[in-house]
Amino acid sequence: QVQLVESGGGLVQAGGSLRLSCAASGTIFAAYTMAWYRQAPGKQREFVATITTGGSTNYADSVKGRFTISRDNDKNTVYLQMNSLKPEDSAVYYCHLRRFASDYWGQGAQVTVSS
Repeated sequence: QVQLVESGGGLVQAGGSLRLSCAASGTIFAAYTMAWYRQAPGKQREFVATITTGGSTNYADSVKGRFTISRDNDKNTVYLQMNSLKPEDSAVYYCHLRRFASDYWGQGAQVTVSS
């Protein structure tokens, strides 16, 4: 059973930083691309960033240059470093893994950025 557990969310002022973590279990973590998504109230879930097994990364235009995704395969953990946060970054952040055509999501981490 694949499990993803996010941590590190919270309340921060605009311009501040937060680091999210997502610990995976129940699968060979190093074998899969990992991603972060977010969902703000009343909006659809949207892509934030992804990192492949080889370490290649891709970002949504809205976070490019401010957010950094990374992974530690020894710890089965993916990270999202978020700098220069803006109020519009406020959302529940979810980590994601796709395995054998099934999508796995964590429970979400709330990020609130005050102006």
